[in-house]
Amino acid sequence: MEYKAYYVEENDGVFSSSIKELEIPEPNDGELLVSVSYSSLNYKDALCAKGVKGVAAFYPFVPGIDAVGTVAKSKSDEFKEGDKVICSGYKLGMNVNGGFGSCICVPSDWVVPLPTSMSDFEAMSYGVAGLTSAACIKSILDKGVVETLPMAVSGVTGGVGSVAAGILTKIGFSVTAITGKSSEEAFLKQIGCEQILNRDEFLEGGVRPLDKTAFGGGVDTVGGDILAKILSQTAQKGSVACCGNVAGASFQSSVFPFILRGISLLGIDSAESSIELKKYLWEMLAGEWKLDLSEQTKTIQLNELDSEIDKILDGLQIGRVVIKHGD
Repeated sequence: MEYKAYYVEENDGVFSSSIKELEIPEPNDGELLVSVSYSSLNYKDALCAKGVKGVAAFYPFVPGIDAVGTVAKSKSDEFKEGDKVICSGYKLGMNVNGGFGSCICVPSDWVVPLPTSMSDFEAMSYGVAGLTSAACIKSILDKGVVETLPMAVSGVTGGVGSVAAGILTKIGFSVTAITGKSSEEAFLKQIGCEQILNRDEFLEGGVRPLDKTAFGGGVDTVGGDILAKILSQTAQKGSVACCGNVAGASFQSSVFPFILRGISLLGIDSAESSIELKKYLWEMLAGEWKLDLSEQTKTIQLNELDSEIDKILDGLQIGRVVIKHGD
């Protein structure tokens, strides 16, 4: 038996992709074979598809760091055939063939039950991006924010930023978008952003050790100078969650925001977080924090992935991209 997958191969340092039929794996003890209904496109998947070092452990390979579907075979006491499940993060799509295939074979402790109030499509409209957004928001709420000031969100047209802005708006915060895509004002207003700051204008004058207070906290998805400036403008006892580095893997700041205002910088790695936290976050996304992402989600087939991968790497992707498997 075979399944269809987006398959990335390497030949003398040149990477290429194609749709191939691969042999369906047999689960070992403690594993599940899941028939995938939907998966999603994330920045890490795009890097893997292009052969960027340090993402996939080997090639040839099937990317895709998240998937939702139905258990087809179970070698675990935790799940039975027919159960609806979500798998996100850990080593899926990195050293285990991932969600860009119509089936995955994974350890059962990587998997959470699909919440009863969430459809397969809704789950992947969030995907790892939505899970990361939820982890960011939980972390800053747990640590503390100043509720009377706006919350800064960077990279707001992307998957993590757009979902973060939507959740923060839903739970009563004013959101300030920091973006390089001011032309997408209609989209940013649609997801709830009250103020839009152009990235270049925001960075005018450089980053000061400490700046005038503007934000009660924030979610930064890009890193670099954007993160440094958000920190310098965060209010006393506020907190900022950091989960991305597309604007730079390093940033230059000072100790003043931390020792004079007592703010907190919180690193987020939702992919490797505990399965208990993931269960909690998925339930929140299906319940109190549930968003209607249908207007900001594009649905594609496997054979349409190449152009969408180019878009996300070129910084042109808006919202979420979901891959539908099967007919």
